[in-house]
Amino acid sequence: MGALFVEVFSPRLNGGVSKVREAVSCELPNLPYEYTALEPYISKITLEFHHDKHHAGYVAKFNDAVKGTDYDRQPIEAVIRAIATDASQAGLFNNAAQAWNHTFYWNSMKPGGGGLPTGELAQKIDADFGCFEKFAEAFKTAGATQFGSGWAWLVLDGDTLKVTKTLNAENPLASGQIPLMTMDVWEHAYYLDYQNKRPDYIETFLNHLVNWEFAAQNLANV
Repeated sequence: MGALFVEVFSPRLNGGVSKVREAVSCELPNLPYEYTALEPYISKITLEFHHDKHHAGYVAKFNDAVKGTDYDRQPIEAVIRAIATDASQAGLFNNAAQAWNHTFYWNSMKPGGGGLPTGELAQKIDADFGCFEKFAEAFKTAGATQFGSGWAWLVLDGDTLKVTKTLNAENPLASGQIPLMTMDVWEHAYYLDYQNKRPDYIETFLNHLVNWEFAAQNLANV
């Protein structure tokens, strides 16, 4: 019998992510654009180190950790949810969540991104935050005030859009929220390009990088 192939992302959370099919529990996906596609906002060297070293490392460690266990070949979201509150599985959770978070982050950006969302997502942001400007301020604050390493997210929590931030590898899947898009605020995501100026990176992310179509599709898939 041939190897069992598993999709990393469920259709509900896929929302534009190219489906990754592999004969291991988790496979490092290609970036959804060329390494130079986000320049001048994120450099080729940042994407090469971030994707090819950091993201690849999480994927490799996750696959090594689950090999031969009950989690082997399970969808990575299922593993994340199953072990999120189990302190004895902290190492596995960190690598699983970071593998998932990074793929979600790559797809939360696109060449020529940024600006304003449209359609249902724009209406929902206006309804739940009051206006886009209030959302943007909340998102910038979440990213800038995340002490140390972590992530800023736009999520659907029940029927309401919220901005949240998570520490290190944590992600909204563990809290029952539905991620719509994310911004990585670990230093390796921006330091080669922005040094210690995290607020500049955050401003650039919203103005020039965020993939609103991806976020809108994730909302539509709920």
